[in-house]
Amino acid sequence: MRIGILQTGHAPDEVQGSLGDYADMFRRLLDGHGFGFDIYNVVDGEFPAGPEAADGWLITGSKHGAYEAHDWIPPLEDLIRAIRDSARPMIGVCFGHQIIAQALGGKVEKFPGGWAVGRTEYDFGDETLALNAWHQDQVVSLPENTQVIASNDFCANAALLIGDNILTVQPHPEFTSAMIEGLITYRGKGNVPADLLDSARADLPTPTANAGFAARMAAFLTKGGK
Repeated sequence: MRIGILQTGHAPDEVQGSLGDYADMFRRLLDGHGFGFDIYNVVDGEFPAGPEAADGWLITGSKHGAYEAHDWIPPLEDLIRAIRDSARPMIGVCFGHQIIAQALGGKVEKFPGGWAVGRTEYDFGDETLALNAWHQDQVVSLPENTQVIASNDFCANAALLIGDNILTVQPHPEFTSAMIEGLITYRGKGNVPADLLDSARADLPTPTANAGFAARMAAFLTKGGK
């Protein structure tokens, strides 16, 4: 099964030598589940011909806001709607979660409550999962035909099931503790309150549920691809 990764941003240059770019992190996360990957740097204007270019799709995180005026955002929203209409499975993570919701009629805004950074727990109904977060923007209103499947006190719409073929999640199952440390060092200072950065750094040794959530993602993509 071929998964098209729509890369909507780039990891800090300082960590790419050791950790790779965002698409590389997803390839490692989903390694062993039988997928092949094609990467499209949509943030740089590189787009697939259409939904039929892959069996399933994944949209990465980004430092950009879904509501910002970038030339690549309107065609990405068009592609998201075309993938939805094609019934191919699609997963969005962080910015991917937000841009999918926005493209399908929801609303994203800079959350007045501030940032979520580092290891964060989410209520998935049947279980509580800890995943790494790095965001200030949030989905504040939902598209039609959407079910909220995870939340916490800070983020009401932390994971969504949209129709039958779209899964989105606000936190980053692909982010390891090394990536959070890199973001704290290279993107956090001066942008994120120091106390949140200190708390996130203190939590770096505590495990997250990345592998378990990767299994959920793989099952969703595989079921949708049959």
